[in-house]
Amino acid sequence: MSRLDARFASLKEQGKRAFITFITAGDPEPKMTVSLLHHLVAEGADVLELGMPFSDPMADGPVVQKANERALAHHMGLSQVLQLVVQFRQQDKSTPIVLMGYLNPIECMGFEKFAAQANAAGVDGLIIVDMPPEEADEVIQVFEEHDLAPVFLLAPTSSDARIQRACELAKGFVYYVSLRGVTGAQVSDYQEIADQVAKIRKHTSLPVGVGFGIRDGATATAMGRHADALVVGSALVNCVEKYATDPHTMKQAMSQVMRDIRAAIDGLPALEK
Repeated sequence: MSRLDARFASLKEQGKRAFITFITAGDPEPKMTVSLLHHLVAEGADVLELGMPFSDPMADGPVVQKANERALAHHMGLSQVLQLVVQFRQQDKSTPIVLMGYLNPIECMGFEKFAAQANAAGVDGLIIVDMPPEEADEVIQVFEEHDLAPVFLLAPTSSDARIQRACELAKGFVYYVSLRGVTGAQVSDYQEIADQVAKIRKHTSLPVGVGFGIRDGATATAMGRHADALVVGSALVNCVEKYATDPHTMKQAMSQVMRDIRAAIDGLPALEK
């Protein structure tokens, strides 16, 4: 059983939701990333989502775009990202890591080479924002040969056909984007989230995670009632940006965000087993 499957199975048995956190590899500088990942786990992260820096992101709002820029200023490429995962795995063998990014850098490296190195480093899954499920068969085959779970994004605008296709291909979990916009934007229609998650569940038995727009305990509570997992990124990356030159205060600020959201998630009614 993969780390992702094992983690979600354990949480389901406990009736708990997963807390998935996002930061960008190399932000604010490469030597801090592994320490921040361990800090997130210590504060309650169940799954780690690690951004692969890219110069032309499409789904990322201003906060994460700036994180990409800071990381790229330190020459963070895919090989460097994977090396950070290797370093993390020296101490943590069990926390799942999902890389999130865009197809171009992976294609430049070569799908087979990237997948083999990602597996060897200890990566568990991949979210490739600009890889539509209708065109993903060849790439997915390579990923699956190296035990990398393809995680697909679905949105409020996703058609029934796309939902079905993404769910057929997905492994690990399905990621529902809670709004028509970019990371960090504000959610306004919580009923739509409930309705769309229910629609997705008709096509898959995988856990359904919800992300984009979760910034504190209140938004976590509002969005988490129907989800198996909540994904939090911009609220944490904000802490990195604000205290980029003060790692101690940065971690304190991240801890405040984490504890508020963790308490909200754990305060929700237990999920059905």
